[in-house]
Amino acid sequence: MTAFRRPPVAGARPALDARRARTVALDLLARKPWTRRDLASRLRRRGAAPDVAEAVVADLEARGYVDDRAFAAVWAESRARGRSLGRQRLGGELRARGVARPLVEAAIARAFEDTTELARAQVAATRRLAILRRRAPDQAARRLHDYLRRRGYPGDVVREVLRALCRDAVSEESIEP
Repeated sequence: MTAFRRPPVAGARPALDARRARTVALDLLARKPWTRRDLASRLRRRGAAPDVAEAVVADLEARGYVDDRAFAAVWAESRARGRSLGRQRLGGELRARGVARPLVEAAIARAFEDTTELARAQVAATRRLAILRRRAPDQAARRLHDYLRRRGYPGDVVREVLRALCRDAVSEESIEP
């Protein structure tokens, strides 16, 4: 996927030197946490040269302002609880933000310490099933299956949840792994 770049226009932002890039980075970090890769990318988009952006981010990381491990832990915990996402989707989101695989795995393991993925899938499915049964009762099981898979739950967890919640509407043949 190629990013769209606007042509330079009169009055466009000037290139960021190291001091201004640091100010921009601190302003961005004051609003929300960033991963190392996302922050460097944002600085480059704002006009910093690649080497300046990397140097600023490296300095902020050394000082503890940018921490991919802490970002991954907070992100995984909040998304697993608030949005009821599964391990697969959380891992994909964190890797897309540039977090290293070992940090992703540790953050996801920590997010699922207190409860199983099956329990979280059941909570999400119970909420969603009521809506689906009102809209299209004959298609509720299939749509619930698709909903849980989009949320990142593995096939075996989805099948277990569907067996528990849709006993009468689900047959083994109707659910793909």
